[in-house]
Amino acid sequence: MLRSPLSASRARLSSRATVLSFCAFFMVITFTAGTVSAADDDELRLDAIELPAGFSIGVFAAEIDNARSLAQSPSGTVFVGTGRRGGGVVHAVVDRDGDGRADDRHRIGSNLNWPNGVAFHDGDLYVAEISRVLRFEEIESRLDSPPAPVVVTADLPEETHHGWKFIRFGPDARLYVPVGAPCNICDEGDPFATILRLDETGAYEVVARGVRNTVGFDWRPGTSELWFTDNGRDMMGDDIPPDELNVLTKDGQHFGYPYCHGQDIQDPEFGDQRSCGELVPPAIDLDPHVAAVGMRFYRGTAFPERYRGQIFIAEHGSWNRSNKIGYRVMVVHVDRDGRATEYEEFATGWLQGEDSWGRPVDVMERADGSLLVSDDLRGVIYRIAYDGAAAAAAGE
Repeated sequence: MLRSPLSASRARLSSRATVLSFCAFFMVITFTAGTVSAADDDELRLDAIELPAGFSIGVFAAEIDNARSLAQSPSGTVFVGTGRRGGGVVHAVVDRDGDGRADDRHRIGSNLNWPNGVAFHDGDLYVAEISRVLRFEEIESRLDSPPAPVVVTADLPEETHHGWKFIRFGPDARLYVPVGAPCNICDEGDPFATILRLDETGAYEVVARGVRNTVGFDWRPGTSELWFTDNGRDMMGDDIPPDELNVLTKDGQHFGYPYCHGQDIQDPEFGDQRSCGELVPPAIDLDPHVAAVGMRFYRGTAFPERYRGQIFIAEHGSWNRSNKIGYRVMVVHVDRDGRATEYEEFATGWLQGEDSWGRPVDVMERADGSLLVSDDLRGVIYRIAYDGAAAAAAGE
């Protein structure tokens, strides 16, 4: 059922869209990034990144402050959302000569409010701030002088705790927007701790509840199943609860928060209010506190068979464990029946002991089958590629 974004339960959330003058806030800067290598940043340690045999990692684009969510157009332009330290802009990155390294970068907008979420649809760029979704129309033909955006909705909650958004268009051509819980553990009701589906007017319906904080989701190829990461609550110890990989198979399912975590861990504050048995458990538990964020199914054929149709997950890394964990890219294997069967490391090395020099945020497949990985700590987008001859030489 469609719900007005200005429902009474959210009346305390005010919209700033009607009092802003967009023309005064939007500008564009265009320059040539040139050839980028690890040598351009003394703190990049690409030789420390461990990958399966035959894979290599390089820099696709650098100097993108707080690089976070990724989207791309059919022609290959990569759009990069940024967080609170990203200068309030979105970047458009272009590899003109197709050599796997960015040549040009354009800055779209200014003074945007944590413009983490980016999605490309029918020629337009959609950008999600904390409380708004904007649309930059016909953006690829206007990268040198982007238009003022159209406001799709300005009625999402303004709370910044778990407030940055990851957005994508689903197979139904509708825009999906998560709204995180505005706390570590609480029960604020809709629209918090949900995934929403917006119509063309900006009105929404709730498709999933009990989702504490998802910053990455994708649809399993050939199905309508929505798979998404979810960050588990804090302050229950080093090893519980797990982060989660969930799958939505029908609208309205509830995934546990704040009552249950992982497969059957009752919350110490809210666990007596609902039984874990009546809630949807994760498709697979991820490691605790790894901050699993961006995830995509790999649809290409450039990687070996083992990785085709599987899920790549960027783990941003822990902050509240005695020993750090995460700071890596993982793979979850899914069988033909859509069951998650295995969770394994794919790219590691951003964490050296307790020293974390990089923090993966999002993953995205390119048309050539390579995998892009954003890093908001280093302000870099990496490119991971596979060379079968190199794997053969290594005896794999």
